[in-house]
Amino acid sequence: MQTDPGKMDPVLEERLIELETRLAFQEHALMELSEALADARAEGNRTAELMRGMLSDLRKVRTELYPDAADEPPPPHY
Repeated sequence: MQTDPGKMDPVLEERLIELETRLAFQEHALMELSEALADARAEGNRTAELMRGMLSDLRKVRTELYPDAADEPPPPHY
């Protein structure tokens, strides 16, 4: 049975539309995940930079409080 080249089988057309819809949804979800990953990486970088700054400040404070490491009291568990 020969069909008109301009017409598509309705079942096949429905399946094609479904696949295109799924692909569009997956592309959208992938873009959202990519943006979320980029945001998480940026937040991790900000947190790491903040931690480095805090550790640097802590070292400065310890140096000012106890210029000689021998003067520093032992940790509480001793």
